[in-house]
Amino acid sequence: MQILRRKLLQGSSFTQVEVLVLQGVGRCGYCSKIFIDAGQPTPASHPQLVNEGELTPGITSEEYVSRRKRLLELLPENCLAIIASAPVKMMTDVVPYTFRQDADYLYITGCQQPGGIAVLGHEFGLCMFMPESNPHDVIWQGQIAGVDAALDTFQAEKAYPMSKLKEILPGMIGRSSKLLHNVKTATPTYMDLEAFRNAAYSGQVQDLSVCTDELRWEKSPAELKLLRESASIACQALLQTMLHSKTYPYESMLSAKVEYECKMRGAQRMAFNPVVGGGPNASVIHYSRNDQKVKDGDLVLMDIGCEFHGYLSDLTRTWPPCGFFSAAQWELYDLILETNKECVELCRPGTSIQEIHHYSTEKLRHGLKELGILKGNRNIYQSYHQLNPTNIGHYLGMDVHDCHSLGTDRPLKPGVVITIEPGVYIPSFFDGPERFRGIGIRIEDEVLITETGYEVLTGSLPKEVKHIEALLNNFCHGMNAESQNKKMRAE
Repeated sequence: MQILRRKLLQGSSFTQVEVLVLQGVGRCGYCSKIFIDAGQPTPASHPQLVNEGELTPGITSEEYVSRRKRLLELLPENCLAIIASAPVKMMTDVVPYTFRQDADYLYITGCQQPGGIAVLGHEFGLCMFMPESNPHDVIWQGQIAGVDAALDTFQAEKAYPMSKLKEILPGMIGRSSKLLHNVKTATPTYMDLEAFRNAAYSGQVQDLSVCTDELRWEKSPAELKLLRESASIACQALLQTMLHSKTYPYESMLSAKVEYECKMRGAQRMAFNPVVGGGPNASVIHYSRNDQKVKDGDLVLMDIGCEFHGYLSDLTRTWPPCGFFSAAQWELYDLILETNKECVELCRPGTSIQEIHHYSTEKLRHGLKELGILKGNRNIYQSYHQLNPTNIGHYLGMDVHDCHSLGTDRPLKPGVVITIEPGVYIPSFFDGPERFRGIGIRIEDEVLITETGYEVLTGSLPKEVKHIEALLNNFCHGMNAESQNKKMRAE
């Protein structure tokens, strides 16, 4: 059958016996359809993931071509853009980490494999230098996309094997007056070329992210559909984890549970290592050990997100696995919740993350002062910064902190997705009221800016105290639950 397959691919003629074999295969119900292995899912190989006309799940080939055209419009005249794929990172000498493509390379090419370099210029459009496979690599790692896939699948205007880069790219660089390249994935493969070194020495080389971040900032309808699904998966997963927490109050188990629920709903991976901080661990903003038991009566803070076909989610909820907030926990939580809701209301075209941040800091400083956590006026700003050194939010998209080169002072536009995440992180050694020590609370939502205001993408996940307590206590709204509620808050 391997010989027949090769002949099919090469368009060779068949003997009479071979024709009979092929006919027999058809009668037996086997699929004789041959498709090119592009090194990633295609409509032919993975119809359950990729629809006809799509290059990656949810994004059409036309949209990728449009992105390149828009990038070329942003490039100065006679400018060249070089974008390398993400490198393979190794856990040990023979064990790689799970590969994740660089967001800029994926956004422009649609190629999900490592080892490639894309070059864009007004003269020729998209030129892709593709990795070359050998029989050993195919046996161990499978097929990879090469020059044919670059032209047919990714619709590059030009494509060459990587071995031709040293021969072809220097001429492209020499004919350009300015170079932009992806600094995050810069590789010696092109940086060691004499032509590139000369351009860098003469100050002609700059970071491409100023252009790609501009393109990626406002999401297309197709991108928003993927972001909504990513948020929905994360919300459902965290909801199941909240229910799980009463029976299994262990940071490691809650981390495993949320990852399982995300992947069972279609996520390819987590957006980042889940933050699962129980008790005083919640006051460590990016706590990641996740190895402690959550003590009865303590809160647990979970900051999680998942990736759905290249688009990420990021949300946080804080709750008591025991089922009830204590009085001190409720007072702090109510302040954070109120800040969260008021900041969400500020999300609209024309405002900025920076403006929302300034509002949140004033709100939280005033509230913490009323609770007796912040005292006096001297050094109040410094004291507040110790309890909350974070910003109110960030841009979200193909990266968790998306479009990093764009400032938070830029007016928001429809199609931009941000996070709103007020919090307070009081360490156990804090010199303040004892009942608040060791409490960390954050409530984070994803917000899409719309023409008329906003849409909360994570709005399906409970954050009101009464909803959380009802959820954790099997939706019990009776007198016993209410009595227990009042008793806990009186303590």
